[in-house]
Order: sequence, then C-alpha cells, then structure tokens
Amino acid sequence: MFRASVIVALLLGLAACGRDEARAPFAESRVPPSLGARFQPPEGWAWGFIRTGLNPVQRYGVASTSRVPRAIVVITPGYGESAEVWFETVRDLVAEGYTVWILDRAGQGGSERFVLPRDLGHAPNFDPDVTGLMHLLKVVVRAPDETPVVLLGHADGAVVALAAVEAGLRVDGVIASSPWLEPGVAPSVALPGVNRLPPPGWRSWTRDGPDDLARKHTHDPWRGAVGQAWQTANPDLRMSGPSRGWTAAHRTMSRKVANRAASARTSILMLNPGSESASLCARAPECRTVPIAAARRALHLEADPWRGIWRTEVLKFIASAVSARRVNP
Repeated sequence: MFRASVIVALLLGLAACGRDEARAPFAESRVPPSLGARFQPPEGWAWGFIRTGLNPVQRYGVASTSRVPRAIVVITPGYGESAEVWFETVRDLVAEGYTVWILDRAGQGGSERFVLPRDLGHAPNFDPDVTGLMHLLKVVVRAPDETPVVLLGHADGAVVALAAVEAGLRVDGVIASSPWLEPGVAPSVALPGVNRLPPPGWRSWTRDGPDDLARKHTHDPWRGAVGQAWQTANPDLRMSGPSRGWTAAHRTMSRKVANRAASARTSILMLNPGSESASLCARAPECRTVPIAAARRALHLEADPWRGIWRTEVLKFIASAVSARRVNP
C-alpha cells in the first residue's frame, strides 16, 4: 500500500512537471527559412524575461542603435502575435535612431502560459499585461529623464497601453494602431473553471490554418505569411483562438479604458480606429485620429500603399515627441 502511494505521488509529480514545462516561457526562436532578411531579427536583438508577483513570466526583446537613442519605443502586440512578427517594424525604427522594446503579452507569444493547451489564448484579466508593461518601463528600461518614451500598441495591445497610461504610467505619447475596443457585455461564467475553456467551435493551431492574409488582416501576401511562418517553425509560439475568459477580460478592460479616457494625460494618436476607439479619443484630453482608407487591421503588416501611410504617421508622432521633450525638458 505504501509502495503504491509512493508511485502515485511520483506520477502526479511528473505530470505536474510536464504541465509546468509545457506552459514555460520560450526565448530563442528558430528563424523560418522562408523569410527574407527584413523579417529576421534585427542586429543586436536580445531577449529577456520579467515577472510581476504571481503573474506568468513575460518575454521581452530589445534592439538599439549604435548611438545614443533619440527616443525609446515600447511595442505591445495584439492577440496571437509574438515579438517576431514586428521585426520589420523594429528595423525601421532602429534605423531612425530609436531603441525598441517589445513585451510579449501574458499567456501569449514567448511568455509563460496561464493554461494548457499552450495554443489556447487565456488570461483571467488584463491586469498582468498592464502591470507587466509598467514594470518593464520602471525596472528594466529605466529611460533617462531626457529620453522620450512612446508606446505603440496594436489592436487589443493598444488597450493595454492605454490602460497603463490611465493608471498613471508617464510616457510621452501612445500610438494606438487599429485599436480594438470591445466594451460589450462580458459573457457570464457559471462555474469557476469555465472561463479557462475554449468556446464552442474552437480549433487548435494547425500548419494549414489561415495566415493573416487569409484572415483578411492585410492585403500583403508576404507580410501576411510572417506570423504563420514563425509559429510553424516554433511550436512554443503557436496561438489559436481565445478562451471564454480572455474574451471576458478584453471586454472588461475595454470598458474600463473607455470610461477612464479623461485620465489619459499624454498625447495619443489613433491610426485607423473603429467607432468605439474614436469615441474614446474624443473624450481624451489630447488625442487625434487618422483614418487610413481601405486598410486592414494589421497596419504593420499591410501592403506598402497602406503601410507607407502608417509608417509615416508613426515616425511623425515619435519625432514630435522628441521635439516636445527638447522644448519642455
């Protein structure tokens, strides 16, 4: 009886270790052979990890210029994206003299997962993302007083950036790229474990699944294939659809961000916002919107006619933050 109990305990311990390993953060990714140089890691790119409290470990990456940076740009990706998808944009920004940081979202990308299966996007709320971003800037980045800091958030990543600013994070500006706010009613959860489950019809990640072009997130076939290529080459980066809890968390934080718009004490630029985001912008103290006609949501992965406009607006906004800091140090 004692021997059987020991064996059961060992098996349960091994199973727990297996679960922990399956949820663990992931750093060095394998470059897909199909990707051209512009989509590969920028020169000097480095990975790191941060953790706040009992939240999952989050992965971040950074690339800098060979000289003193004119500004620091911190990117918060959208749902399902990893930092690797942003390498082309990082190259653009570094070439302009900026240091660029990317923080993978809690439970996504190369960060530790909340639940298994690993490709199920789950978060009980968006607080770990917000506190992780604030911790990154205050403890890891630690920008010099004279160096402006700009947040660049995509889709629901823009919700995280705006929530951090509304909570008191001091930065020189926020760029919300196709901001995705969904302040509808959060789905009800009858049992504590239900929010960790996938919704009806959920399917796990597959190699032949749709890329960003097929999802109609971009018009560009090459950029549209980038995310799927990285996830094909790196199983730990794979992401499918969100859990019920993630959907509820997104809606809850969307409402909070919309209700607290007046407390966003920094300059905000919204590129190609939806109606909910435009409404928030109208209530923020210093915010403007720039529509990009016929563009799809992944502006950083769009075809050149649309991405060119997006890139110009992003660089103008950062340059204005640099100029403003020089005038008002």
